Amino acid sequence: MLIGVGLMWLAFRSVDFRKLYSELKAANYSWLLLSVFFGLTAYLSRARRWSLLISPLGYKHSFLNSFNALMTGYLANLALPRIGELTRCVALSKKEKIPVEQLIGTVIVERTIDFISLVAIMVALIFTSSFEIRKFIKESIVNPIEQSLISLFGSTWVLWILLLTIGAAVLILIIIYRRNLRRIRFFAKLFDILNGVVNGLNTITNLQRKGEFIFHTVLIWVSYLLMTWVVVFSLEATSHITIGNSVFLLVIGGLAMVAPVQGGFGAFHYIISRGLLIIHDIPLEDGLVYAFLTHESQLILVVITGIIAFFLIFKKQNENNQD
Repeated sequence: MLIGVGLMWLAFRSVDFRKLYSELKAANYSWLLLSVFFGLTAYLSRARRWSLLISPLGYKHSFLNSFNALMTGYLANLALPRIGELTRCVALSKKEKIPVEQLIGTVIVERTIDFISLVAIMVALIFTSSFEIRKFIKESIVNPIEQSLISLFGSTWVLWILLLTIGAAVLILIIIYRRNLRRIRFFAKLFDILNGVVNGLNTITNLQRKGEFIFHTVLIWVSYLLMTWVVVFSLEATSHITIGNSVFLLVIGGLAMVAPVQGGFGAFHYIISRGLLIIHDIPLEDGLVYAFLTHESQLILVVITGIIAFFLIFKKQNENNQD
């Protein structure tokens, strides 16, 4: 939370709030309804894609329960970053009696595919975009990440070799003494969880409807792109931005949402407004209004659908317990 507050302060510290208010007042909010529609489409598609990953586990489950668990997870992310991934697994596990560790494996697969997709889009953008966009991505995203990694882990090969050696030694010892370790309750439970996660990871190789899985992966990112793009028409200052230019906003916005803050608070507003300023020469206040409209409209969608989803899961579990 403190990181988010700090980023929000950083994003708004040099802003003319009177101009910000006037731009918010003059915005065309009807475009936000279309953005919310595309956002909901992405969530529905994501729930269906998750269901496709769960099916090879051999447990029956409904699409509605998958969607409700997913949205409950997104709601939980607003309280604590990344806790939603575990929350949705626990929620669906209790609803459908699916081992939670196997569901965790499917979420790891899903998030890995999302990360690969975002990186692929970013690489394509770097090779096809203008020099300004490449410079912004390198200076605002790539370089800070590299500097953070260097400050955390160092830059010498000795450190990396040492870490890899220690990791390999621990892994070898666990493999050699796994039978003895299983006698210890903690390690027995840990091995069971790891086996469940591996089983969940294997679902990607056992997909029965690979074509539909690819379709929903594409649909999710197309929906995200359209969700990002249509908001530009809410403001006169951003209305000239094409759908092609919106790929840049999709990439930097996606990277901002990965930041360890609740719902991308502050990080999204900061990087989007600065990106619009540097690349499209859009005033900071207009860029922040665009970021605010995009982020908060989706936030409202997550809060409303998340609360309803949580209520449906909680209510049904209560009824089952009473029966």
